[in-house]
Amino acid sequence: MKKLMVLVLFVFVSISFAANYVNAYTTLEEPLAKVLFAEFEKETGIKVNWIRLSTGEVLARLEAEKNNPQASIWVGGVGVFHVEAKLKGFTTPYKAPYSQFIDPKFKDPDGYWIGLYVGPLAFATNKNKAKELGINPPKSWADLLKPEYKGLIRMANPNTSGTAYNVITTMVNIYKRDENKVFDYLKKLDANVNMYTKSGSAPGKDCAIGETTIAIGYLHDLVKLQKEGAPIIITLPADGSGYEIAAMSLIKGGKEPLEAKKLYNWILGDKAQGIIASWYVIPLSPKAPKNKVVYKLEDINLIQQDLLWEAQNRERLIDRWNKEIGK
Repeated sequence: MKKLMVLVLFVFVSISFAANYVNAYTTLEEPLAKVLFAEFEKETGIKVNWIRLSTGEVLARLEAEKNNPQASIWVGGVGVFHVEAKLKGFTTPYKAPYSQFIDPKFKDPDGYWIGLYVGPLAFATNKNKAKELGINPPKSWADLLKPEYKGLIRMANPNTSGTAYNVITTMVNIYKRDENKVFDYLKKLDANVNMYTKSGSAPGKDCAIGETTIAIGYLHDLVKLQKEGAPIIITLPADGSGYEIAAMSLIKGGKEPLEAKKLYNWILGDKAQGIIASWYVIPLSPKAPKNKVVYKLEDINLIQQDLLWEAQNRERLIDRWNKEIGK
């Protein structure tokens, strides 16, 4: 009888200490994250305490908090940073039941991260500003170097933005890893850039309100602005689009591992995939409704990317960017 009472007490204590929340870092835009996490809480009763950070900021936090993690899951963010987080031991493997539906090339073979959607790089041009200046929208990366675009382009800073680092790796692939040609291009592009923002989505927002004439960003962010009435023209680079695989990882040593796995599983499920598909992204799960997708992968000239190489060389390439361009 005494053993039974001890067992019941143990079970009661275990249940009472089960978390009804999960701490998360997210790189999704705040309105999108709010909808997604609110729906999860509504369905499960588990509250998501989330902080929105740029991709580079998440990686910096994981580095600083390695011995005492303050979050248990990372939702969103450019896949190459998730690869880097794996290499540095910041994340932990997990193969969720729904992960079987994601193409192997869009997920880690060991289960450290999984892709949620693909976001190609694209250009936005403010129609009103372009008309006023008498210029046409750029249609390629080569176009961005034209003298008529001097001081008219806005992009993010690769120190804090995965979007901007994706611009660098796009050039690495276009120039077949000839890094001298890559940085020659980036220096010429710098002459036409009016500002480097912290966030990858900021240039598009600035373009939408006429603070800059041209912006480099991810296609889905620009489509959303256009659908909301922004006077922008969207063009995809004919010489090849780099792209993000927005991914998700569990954080090693996170204090709410069970709740984090529940959120991970739920995001790969039908309800969450329907929400994600409404963001104008290109979802990777076949569970996402196709009628909400504006662009398909086959419509875009995507370059071939090597996420492992990009992760292994990120710090070196950004250091060179800082020395030669961002100084």
